[in-house]
Amino acid sequence: MSTRETAVAGQFYPANAQEIEAMFEHYNKILDEHLKDDSLLQQKPRAIIVPHAGYVYSAFTANVAFRLLEQSHAKRIVVIGPSHRVYLKGTSISDYDQYETPFGNLPIDRELVNVLKEKFGLHFIPEAHHEHSTEVQMPFVKKYDGEASIVELVYGDEDPSRLAKVIGYLLSDPETAIVISTDLSHYYDIEKAKRLDSICMDAVQNLNTEALHEGCEACGKIGVEAMLIAAKEKGLKPILLDYRTSADASGDESQVVGYMSAAFVG
Repeated sequence: MSTRETAVAGQFYPANAQEIEAMFEHYNKILDEHLKDDSLLQQKPRAIIVPHAGYVYSAFTANVAFRLLEQSHAKRIVVIGPSHRVYLKGTSISDYDQYETPFGNLPIDRELVNVLKEKFGLHFIPEAHHEHSTEVQMPFVKKYDGEASIVELVYGDEDPSRLAKVIGYLLSDPETAIVISTDLSHYYDIEKAKRLDSICMDAVQNLNTEALHEGCEACGKIGVEAMLIAAKEKGLKPILLDYRTSADASGDESQVVGYMSAAFVG
């Protein structure tokens, strides 16, 4: 049985399950203490957008979205992220049998993998899957929906409308949920970062794909645009959940990275 072994455990997130558990508990305590509307946590998203930086910077923001996704009780979760390490034409689909996490392995839905390969012409490019944008999501999936199977898609130079067709097909199954991975602007001072990031967030909130191209510098903008196209076609409503920058953790406002999370509900 082939396993996609962890590539960035101990770097982007703790390799120890107890350390991750403690982080999630801490974030949930903060969320529960400060959340003004408890009904938010009863939402059942069909899809979420989450960041993918080191947990110390972005995991609070991601955790909010995965707390909601837990309510959906999805049987399979498709995690979609941009390739940072290798140039990639199109989208690669993970063709392993299981995916390693510190909480235990997640089964890969091989049947769905084969359907997507046949229906959309996706290929498996192994070197594209040593990818942190997708890997950092897997401990969240295992923690919050431990019985789910997963599929991992990593894209490079891809047409958002083509990826949107894949997402739309996946959303036609009510037991499938989507995770879109992206960070926002990179290494601007905090004021400029917030201006650029607001463009991305406004575009998401209004399902406005054209607005994404008016200054949004999200590294996963292709995946976000594909999600917005599919959400509009499926009649899903976006809810912005959290926004912050790396300065919230580091205190350095001179070169920040922006993070947001959002949910798409029926």
